[in-house]
Amino acid sequence: MIELLLPFFLLLLLFLALTIIWRINARKYISSGTVASAYDAWTQDKLLERLWGEHIHLGFYPSENKSIDFRKAKVQFVHELVKWSGLNKLPKGSRILDVGCGIGGSSRILAKFYGFNVTGITISPAQVKRARELTPEELNCNFQVMDALDLKFEDGSFDGVWSVEAGAHMHDKNKFADEMLRILRPGGYLALADWNSRDLREHPPSFFENLVLKQLLEQWVHPNFISINEFGNILRINKNSAGRVISENWNFYTNPSWYDSIIEGIRRPFAILSLGPLAIIKSIREIPTILLMNWAFRKGLMEFGVYKCRG
Repeated sequence: MIELLLPFFLLLLLFLALTIIWRINARKYISSGTVASAYDAWTQDKLLERLWGEHIHLGFYPSENKSIDFRKAKVQFVHELVKWSGLNKLPKGSRILDVGCGIGGSSRILAKFYGFNVTGITISPAQVKRARELTPEELNCNFQVMDALDLKFEDGSFDGVWSVEAGAHMHDKNKFADEMLRILRPGGYLALADWNSRDLREHPPSFFENLVLKQLLEQWVHPNFISINEFGNILRINKNSAGRVISENWNFYTNPSWYDSIIEGIRRPFAILSLGPLAIIKSIREIPTILLMNWAFRKGLMEFGVYKCRG
């Protein structure tokens, strides 16, 4: 009888150990410094890059082809947002600011396929270093360490502003919008995508939903979430906005990313194993948060907001 129960107890102990690791190593937002440290660590351990490629953001899965490859879906997302936002109407050589550029995946696409002159900024020095390593010299891309809430550029310096999944890390959403629209020239294009909650004032979360939101905030250094309408209104009332802001919820197109982000570990096991035993623990450690994200986005507690407007 003991022999039969032993595997169960071993699995239970493993589950408890992982739960303890998950909670002890929670990445709570304290300041922009904690965001920088988290992304430095994710970049330096190379796990996300090995598993997901050059793009940390979610992918775009067309309604007619939900089986698209995970990495191709991420590239597809960039092209879809460029087209939807109107950024592709800008001529070659236009200056684009990529806010929250990561290791430069989107910046390189914007430079290579659209001929833009791209400046990428991130709060993480490790990401800037890796972005520079991955970017061919012939591409018009440069990368800098900079806080998105304190952009070191003159007013109207850029023809377009691009930002994907960065705003959720900003504690001051108004300042985030202010800075992007300040450095966007009149008539320039803003293309933005972000993780949003539903309107929690209009539809307060249940006890369980509050627990889920708490984990989503504390595990991936998010200070707060706001709804698509709330951030859209922030853009609309900004003095540097032309006023016409269009937003949509792309949950339908992006939700397959969550399961695919886990399945990549099965498709590419050596990507994890090549980094050593600790990488296995690190990869398993992310699974509960990914599953919670998947649940929250499927149930509408979270929404994938995309925004476009003119300066």
